[in-house]
Amino acid sequence: MLVTVPQSYGDDHAKCQRQIERAESKLDEAIRKHGEHSHQAEQRRRDLNAERERCWNAYHGWWNGHDHQWHTDRDWEDRH
Repeated sequence: MLVTVPQSYGDDHAKCQRQIERAESKLDEAIRKHGEHSHQAEQRRRDLNAERERCWNAYHGWWNGHDHQWHTDRDWEDRH
């Protein structure tokens, strides 16, 4: 039996993944430039959590770019 995923679903999923990776990159840069607990890092962390929340609401999953995998538990706030 072959199961196919509609192209738009795959494209949307990939878009969600790219947006999270972009937000993770901005957070990493803010930490590198300003420090782990800086105002800039905290703002980027909120942005990243908002992207993960959007993905969670759409797919009941979220992408972790550092692990290169989707997670099905809503536990991103527990991971630092």
